[in-house]
Amino acid sequence: MTEREPVAAEIELPNGAALLSLTGAGGENLKSLGKHLGLEHGLRGNTVRLSGRAADVALAERFLTQAAELVRDGVTLEGQVQIRAVEALRQEPELHLRDIFGEVVLLSARKRPIRARGLAQKRYVHAMRTHDLIFGIGPAGTGKTYLAMAMAVKSLLEHHTRRIILARPALEAGEKLGFLPGDLAEKVNPYLRPLYDALHDMLDVDKTDGLLKRGQIEVAPLAFMRGRTLNDCFVILDEAQNATDDQMRMFLTRLGYGSRAVVTGDVTQSDLAPGVRRGLYEARELLAGIEGIACCEFTDVDVVRHPLVQRIVVAYERRDAREGRVRGNARTEGAGGQGAAPTGA
Repeated sequence: MTEREPVAAEIELPNGAALLSLTGAGGENLKSLGKHLGLEHGLRGNTVRLSGRAADVALAERFLTQAAELVRDGVTLEGQVQIRAVEALRQEPELHLRDIFGEVVLLSARKRPIRARGLAQKRYVHAMRTHDLIFGIGPAGTGKTYLAMAMAVKSLLEHHTRRIILARPALEAGEKLGFLPGDLAEKVNPYLRPLYDALHDMLDVDKTDGLLKRGQIEVAPLAFMRGRTLNDCFVILDEAQNATDDQMRMFLTRLGYGSRAVVTGDVTQSDLAPGVRRGLYEARELLAGIEGIACCEFTDVDVVRHPLVQRIVVAYERRDAREGRVRGNARTEGAGGQGAAPTGA
C-alpha cells in the first residue's frame, strides 16, 4: 500500500446520543469533518464509515472515539468546536480531548458550565493558574476576556483573592465624553458595559450588585488605577490595545502582593492616534520570557462566536497582508517604535 492509497475505517458510536451529537442534524458535523480532513464519509446505523489518507482517517477515528467518551460524560462539542478539537489532536498526539473539554472552569448563573473550547483556551486557563501576569492577545471572539472573567469570579468565590478589579481604557475620555450627560461614572459606563454583561452571565444580578456595593468587584476606567497598589486582587485590563505605553507601564506596576493580572487585547485593533506608542505591543515585546509572565496568543482558528466572525477575521487579516500591514504596528516605524499602527476593523 502506498502512502497516497486511500484506507477505510468504520467507527461504531456507542448510542443515539453520541450519534446525534457527533454527526449533527442531517449529518452536518460529519460533512464538516470530512471536508476539513479531505475524507469520504458515510453513515449506516450507528457506524461512521471513513476513507482517505491513512493519517487523516486515523485522526478522525481518534477524534470520534474520544468525543463519544465526552458525550457519555455529558459534554457536547458544537460544530466548529469539533474542528478545533481535531486540530488539537493533530498538534499533540498524546492529548486526550478530556484534557481540554473535561474540566469546568465555572458554573454560570444559569448553571451552564464554562469550559475551555479549544487547545489555545486550555493553555490560557492553565497560564492563569500558574502565572501572576498573563497576556491574552488575539482577535475578537476568542474568549480572552470571558475566560479571564470566569477565572476571576472563581478566585473570588473560592476566597483566593479578596477583590476583582476590571479596567478598560476610556479612549475618548478627553474628547467626546464631555458632551455626554451625567457625572464621570455615567460618562465612562458605556465603555465598561461589556464587563458588566460578562459578570451578569456568571453571577445572578443580586449577587453581582451585592459584590459591587461592597467593593469586592470594582469596574473602572484605566485612568482610575494611577497611584494605587492592588493587593489580594484578580485584576483584568480589557481592550488593552487602546492603552498607551505610559498607561500600560502605570497599570503593570500597580500589582501588589497576592494579586494576579490578566491583560487582554488585539494588537491589530488599536484606536490610538498615529504616533502614539502602543502599550500592549510594547509590553508583549519587552516582557516576553520573564519568569512569572505568560503570553497566550490566539488566532482566527480560535474564534468561538458565530462562524461568520471567524470568516470576517480572516478576510480582514488577508486584506492587511495584501496592504503590507504587520500585526501590532505598521510596516515602518519612527524612532523609538512610535510609527503609526493599523487601526484594523
